[in-house]
Amino acid sequence: MLHRFTPRFLPAFILALAFPAAGLTPVAARHAIVVSDEPLATDAGVEILRAGGNAADAAVAVGFALAVTDPRAGNLGGGGFMLIRLANGEAAVVDYREEAPGAATRNMYLDAQGDPVPASSRVGPLAVGVPGTVAGLALAEEKYGKLGLSRVLSPAIRLAEEGFPVSYALALSLKESEDHLSKFAESRRIFLRDGHLYEPGEIFRQPKLAQTLYFIAALGPNAFYRGPIAQDIVTTMRDLHGVVGPDDLAHYQAKLRRPLVGRFRGYTILTVPPPSSGGVALIEMLNILDPLDLGPPNSFESLHLVAEAMRRAYADRATYLGDADFVSVPLSGLLSPKYAAKLREEILQAKGEGPVEPGNPVAFESSDTTHYSVVDGDGNAVANTYTLNGYYGSGVTVEGAGFLLNNEMDDFAAKPGAPNMFGLVQGEANTVGPHKRPLSSMTPAIVLADAPPEGGAGQATPQVRLVLGSPGGGTIINSVLEVILNVLVYKMDVQMAVTAPRYHHQWIPDRIDLERFGFSADTIQKLHAAGYTTRFVENLGDVDAIEINPPGSGWRFGAADPRGDGKAAGY
Repeated sequence: MLHRFTPRFLPAFILALAFPAAGLTPVAARHAIVVSDEPLATDAGVEILRAGGNAADAAVAVGFALAVTDPRAGNLGGGGFMLIRLANGEAAVVDYREEAPGAATRNMYLDAQGDPVPASSRVGPLAVGVPGTVAGLALAEEKYGKLGLSRVLSPAIRLAEEGFPVSYALALSLKESEDHLSKFAESRRIFLRDGHLYEPGEIFRQPKLAQTLYFIAALGPNAFYRGPIAQDIVTTMRDLHGVVGPDDLAHYQAKLRRPLVGRFRGYTILTVPPPSSGGVALIEMLNILDPLDLGPPNSFESLHLVAEAMRRAYADRATYLGDADFVSVPLSGLLSPKYAAKLREEILQAKGEGPVEPGNPVAFESSDTTHYSVVDGDGNAVANTYTLNGYYGSGVTVEGAGFLLNNEMDDFAAKPGAPNMFGLVQGEANTVGPHKRPLSSMTPAIVLADAPPEGGAGQATPQVRLVLGSPGGGTIINSVLEVILNVLVYKMDVQMAVTAPRYHHQWIPDRIDLERFGFSADTIQKLHAAGYTTRFVENLGDVDAIEINPPGSGWRFGAADPRGDGKAAGY
């Protein structure tokens, strides 16, 4: 586990109590703001905004900068989801989730007895899905940006070429991942300096990665999928006996999808559709909770109701969700308010924790990861979550190109009912298949408030209220849910909402995970009396969020989660 540093050795709630100015004060900006999990990447986004770029330009710049400064999760060799909402009301999702190679087979991670071999889907070349990040960021820039790929890549190129001081967090995470990275010669050479580990404050230069970024800036995504970088990927895969081939790269495409749309207490929720499970589960839980009195924050009443909604949404996630381009997903049933009412009635009739089975939404038909949020001066907003899956992905670095490849194949169900590295149980809909995209928990979200019409007539365009997302594997969805509840139900400002203690229930294993500090002994005792099993953990999620309050006011308030090492900045 990656520990946090300086005052961040402390859990977030204790930090907030001990350092209220640091823990509970959002960063205010009059025009535009960026919040990411790494300060230099945030600065890259602000640089692009000041240069006349919009939110999409800044988001693409942050994505490429994180590939340099945050190699545990920022990436060229992974994938993710970008949710874009323009000031004119247009909204879209750029789905650049990784894909299974064409040579992938259903049972490729099972032994002769039919049991999963976890290492094969988590470490090394067979764990690698076809990367989507470069295609996704390039598509977002082409369709929604203003400055062009070459300009928005310039901060990342500079950081790779000139280097940057290694933070204490990066130095320790590299040390803690030494065994993982040392399995592969190129990773050992670049990230571990052949055993001479980086110390905090040393300059980390990545000339091979700078050259890769130059190719992308000059040639666009074709450099990555059909040109010199593709050749490096294919050579690395061949040498290590992986199965990602030239046709997999040449045929990969980022996809534009419609956002999922939900409603909660007068607000509109925009989020991402399958192959992410995050948006479906988020809206399903909000539908269940919408009319309920949740009680005080962090009380037994609140935890009980929300945890029961979590259990049911995660049970449905395990049973029904997968890549909707390949399997039938009962979306309208899962998102139906009538289905939510049925689940809500189950919760209200139960006195405490009892067995939960997946529901029947068809009857109602009609990790490691990083997130960043951007709002520009015109009110355009971007929520982007992308990932290598585990810390430093598969551990494989592309020879000659300087970037790590994902271990996203572990997000498939190697065997239906067997847990993945995050303990998530997944079903038949998410089995391995050629060119399928594995189910994800990524949950970038944008909350809109209805705006009063000008002059008292007509209908005004809803205004952005909240932009957010989180890393954290299977905990992502619940981290986003809790911050939304903190803002919309409990009326916390965005920094308080992000800092507040969190909890998590994912159906299997059947327990509530609680951050170690922030929940009273009385609440915990009542949970146990109601039949819940609890476990204490250090941190859940790492939410980077932006609030505009009141909507349309112009003021942006940014909150970097004190559980991480991020930064909010604007002007």
